[in-house]
Amino acid sequence: MNFVSIRIITSDVQRLVRFYGEITGMPVTVYTEDFAELATPSCTLAIGSTRTLMLFGGDIARPADNHTAILEFRVDDVDAEFIRLSDFIRDTTVQKPTTMPWGNRSLLFRDPDGNLVNFFTPVTAEAIRKFDE
Repeated sequence: MNFVSIRIITSDVQRLVRFYGEITGMPVTVYTEDFAELATPSCTLAIGSTRTLMLFGGDIARPADNHTAILEFRVDDVDAEFIRLSDFIRDTTVQKPTTMPWGNRSLLFRDPDGNLVNFFTPVTAEAIRKFDE
């Protein structure tokens, strides 16, 4: 088995396409007005409109109502990403870059639908000591 994709259901596909294109710097492929994908080397983030739910049998998911999942992107330098995106995510930042107890330096913010997004960089024991000083 291979976990290959996660899908966000939204009432505004284009808004999320612009957002994820901006934060990742990667192209988002728009297949139709109801479906787009951001393909990374390890997983694909699919963005589907609420209209796509009818293909699965009806009202089975609600847009902008996620309270459990965090979309996580491993980045080379989370602090540099925070500087790059600081104006763009100013109003939606949940946590500025912080070194977590498990060894990741993490930046947490929300997308336009309120989904949590985590940019993180694994750090070494030496780097953890440096950030904690």
